[in-house]
Amino acid sequence: MGNQSPKEQALGGETAADTTAAPLNLLAKVKTSMGDMPVRHILKLLLLGLALIAWYPVYRHLDPFSRWVAYDLFRLAPGSHVGESVAFFFLDVPKVFMLLLLIVWAVGVVRSFFTPERTRAILAGKREFLGHGLAGALGVVTPFCSCSAVPLFIGFMEAGIPLGVTFSFLITAPMVNEIALALLLAMFGWRIALLYMATGLVIAISSGLVIGRLGLERQVEDWVYEIRMGQTPAHLQTLSWMSRIDYGFHQIREIVGRIWLYIILGIGAGAAIHGFIPAGMMAKYMGKAWWSVPAMVVFGVPCYSNAAGVIPIVQALMEKGAALGTTLAFMMSIIAISFPELIILRKVLKPKLIGVFVGVVAVGIIIVGYLFNAVL
Repeated sequence: MGNQSPKEQALGGETAADTTAAPLNLLAKVKTSMGDMPVRHILKLLLLGLALIAWYPVYRHLDPFSRWVAYDLFRLAPGSHVGESVAFFFLDVPKVFMLLLLIVWAVGVVRSFFTPERTRAILAGKREFLGHGLAGALGVVTPFCSCSAVPLFIGFMEAGIPLGVTFSFLITAPMVNEIALALLLAMFGWRIALLYMATGLVIAISSGLVIGRLGLERQVEDWVYEIRMGQTPAHLQTLSWMSRIDYGFHQIREIVGRIWLYIILGIGAGAAIHGFIPAGMMAKYMGKAWWSVPAMVVFGVPCYSNAAGVIPIVQALMEKGAALGTTLAFMMSIIAISFPELIILRKVLKPKLIGVFVGVVAVGIIIVGYLFNAVL
């Protein structure tokens, strides 16, 4: 060591030749690993990289594209009802689908780490406030919606997760998910998207806390406690990164393939509202009057839609003068406490608990609606 230079000593005795060879060895390892990878995987990664690079410049040019379609291709009069509706439609359809494809794929990769068993294991045995917080956070990123309510509820109860924590998860999962956040981001910007996520989590966690404190475990159907859930096979719980990337594409096929028609219909309805409904009408019935928020919550419960179908309508309503708090309360009631979801939950909950669930969530939504109207 005494004959080595300070630089050689810092390198742990490596010679200049060793130092030069290190990057070459690393490159050789990379080439070896790439050589072991199937050609189809390499092509898939290259196409994915090119798509990610092209995504932003294409997104930036959607507005001039929509105006070209409406006013140059279709030769509609600028400012006309039909022209404004067509421009709105051809702007929002590609914008929404581009955001969904990107976010659903990214969240799908995250979701590949959360099997139902792993979700239950994370939530089971946690202290009250920590359990509700984790339930809300997992509800945002896990692949469950209102149609999954019954099997999820059974699995959570079987795992010993408290009733209130279970409800915090089941409220968050359909209401605050990547679809809702992507659409809100596209149409209202990141501030509104973050506010929606924060208030949705507050509603879900506080509702779960209230339900948990009321001691309503006996209001769960007796047969639920007798069911034992199966386990996800081990080979599905340990995936390679390439498999997780593929799972992201699978989520695109599953989610976007299931909701694409709702998106187009919702944007079509929003385009019609944008172009033809007088602004004063929405300002009158969906404004900041004291009765507007509870009226829209009551009106939203019998409706059935998901975030993909209702948020484009929300955007058009707001552009016509509807108040933000009133409109978001309407949207939340449709997504979180819709009548079809209540029918599904009736399979596992007795009427009293369903009534408490609807009442607590509705009160939370109404409070948030008033808050948005007062602050914004």
